[in-house]
Amino acid sequence: MNSYINKNSKIYFTKSAFKLAMECPTKLFYFSKKNYANQKKEDSFLEALAEGGFQVGALAKCYYPNGYEVNSLNHEESLIETYKLLKQENIIIFEAAIRFKNSFIRTDILVKKGNCLEVIEVKAKVFDDKNLDKSFLTKKNNIRSDWKSYIEDVAFQKYVLSNAFPDFQVKAFLMLVDKNTRCPTDNLHQKFKISIDDNKHKIVKISENLSDKDLSEQIIFKQNIDECCEQIYKKELVYNNKKMKFDELIDFFEEHYLRNEKIISPICSNCGKCEFRTGIEEEEKQFKSGYHECLISHLGWERKDFNDLLIFDVWDLRIKDKLIKQNKIKMISLTAEDIDIKKDEKPGCSRTERQWLQISKVQNNDQNIWIDKENLAREMSTWIYPLHFIDFETSKVAIPFNKGRYPYEDIAFQFSHHVVYENGLIEHKGQYLNTKKGCFPNYDFIRALKKELENDQGSIFRYAVHENTILNAIYKQLIKDENYIEDREDLCLFIKSITEQTEKNKKIWEGKRNMIDLLALIKRYYYDPFSNGSNSIKKILPGMLIQSSYLQEKYSKPIYGAEKNGIKSYNFKDWRWIQFEDKEIIDPYSLLPKMFDDISKQELDAFNEILNLEVNDGGDAMAAYAKMQYEDISLDECKGLQKALLKYCELDTFAMVMIYEGWKDFLK
Repeated sequence: MNSYINKNSKIYFTKSAFKLAMECPTKLFYFSKKNYANQKKEDSFLEALAEGGFQVGALAKCYYPNGYEVNSLNHEESLIETYKLLKQENIIIFEAAIRFKNSFIRTDILVKKGNCLEVIEVKAKVFDDKNLDKSFLTKKNNIRSDWKSYIEDVAFQKYVLSNAFPDFQVKAFLMLVDKNTRCPTDNLHQKFKISIDDNKHKIVKISENLSDKDLSEQIIFKQNIDECCEQIYKKELVYNNKKMKFDELIDFFEEHYLRNEKIISPICSNCGKCEFRTGIEEEEKQFKSGYHECLISHLGWERKDFNDLLIFDVWDLRIKDKLIKQNKIKMISLTAEDIDIKKDEKPGCSRTERQWLQISKVQNNDQNIWIDKENLAREMSTWIYPLHFIDFETSKVAIPFNKGRYPYEDIAFQFSHHVVYENGLIEHKGQYLNTKKGCFPNYDFIRALKKELENDQGSIFRYAVHENTILNAIYKQLIKDENYIEDREDLCLFIKSITEQTEKNKKIWEGKRNMIDLLALIKRYYYDPFSNGSNSIKKILPGMLIQSSYLQEKYSKPIYGAEKNGIKSYNFKDWRWIQFEDKEIIDPYSLLPKMFDDISKQELDAFNEILNLEVNDGGDAMAAYAKMQYEDISLDECKGLQKALLKYCELDTFAMVMIYEGWKDFLK
């Protein structure tokens, strides 16, 4: 086995490089170069922290108690150690290092039983053990798109192992979180703490108190995916007009990567999400931008071409690839026929009308807001005072906090609540934040929310569907909970009174005070060019402050949290929401304390994008809550995170209030 070790080789085609190449082969050129910007460097940490990936990986190893860990980060040292261990007849290895040619992998778990090798990739991704056929494959027996990258990852590992050890039988597995299992003990997650080692790397410390009972019910299970791997090996892929099987594709990627040669890939809709980018004005000041290099190379553009907005920014545009093939990359090149504008039966803007509204304002250099005054005024006339604005912060964890709970159940750990009275009085009415580690807060959360909202029949507002989804989830938890809950019926009735539930396009219920979705109203009745097509409240609010002289006049004064004639606040004192820098209004969110000292705003924005949190941008709060639950942090850092969470959530609901006030101003 030692014949496979090449001590002179320094550059390898790794699993990370392979995954990136499958996304876009051109990215391989930028991947290993420090002089190119990479906005996703910290995403894997944030994503793993928020979803429990670190803990799941550590827990998986606990189910293999006799495993050996290959700790060396040096490629050659780790190869030598691995191949020594593999001389044993039966062995379990964590982080085994395997090489074939110049392809190099580190396996999460490698099990050797005689001449059989099992490669096991651990993922903090949920699957349904009761519907395995639906988990990985479509009805036509093709690999589902949401599983494709995971299965390709394992297929690459199996390919390397099979070629490195041709006389062995190699089996491939994904080890996944089963959503139907229950946690065997309380505070199991607390026995997998995240710490920083001497090399400043994140590691998981497993508690010495981890017991047999903690492991008595498995939360994660391995699933064989050999059939899926065979599908990938047999399928022909086309690159540079040449059909290639999987092994040929690996050779193609590997050769270009090791020779430091760029693979030219066609421009596509995914280019708009490229992580190897800076602002064009920042390029070459610190980092190069692969994104701009690609477009310049393909399209023959000059730097001035990037002054024009591109179709990547058009809201919810689903025909980007079609337009790119027609060489229509800039918004100024689009026509109404390209968008195929269609009116629907609802009042206000349809989806395609809104798209064309965005494009036409760009083409006409029109910075004025568009507002459907008639329909918005009619909508607002139905609202009942006092108006209630609420925002939730939530999480899902792979390892449940409590005995009997399921993986990835919704956890509602925070809310903020603002009230606007008919006479114009505004106050931060209430808030909730669970700070206790290992607590399942949902029932206390809903009790606190009920206490806030049950005293009148005023209209309740949310931003997007998130709050409705969470309340529906808590309703189901209350119904299914086998424990005695004295106020179960009251809590369920309250939830039904302010929510709606739909299944298979059929409405199950709609509460008398069903929450009003401000985001839905924005999509139908309001467009601000400043938001550049985004509907995130963090984009809508700054634009609203720029457009409304009323808001500027009111909130440039320190009235928020002021004791006399001010707006009541739990977390701010004598605060100005309107502040200026170089005569421009500063984004209110940038005035808040940083949630993390070691993670940049760019990285947090990229993380929100990964978790599909563009509307509420809750990824930073989710990661902060996970950090308090899982990491060994000081009391001061914990208190700092709590203060930051309270301020962020309060601004989210007050942003809704300011949007409401701005609309009232515009309607005058």
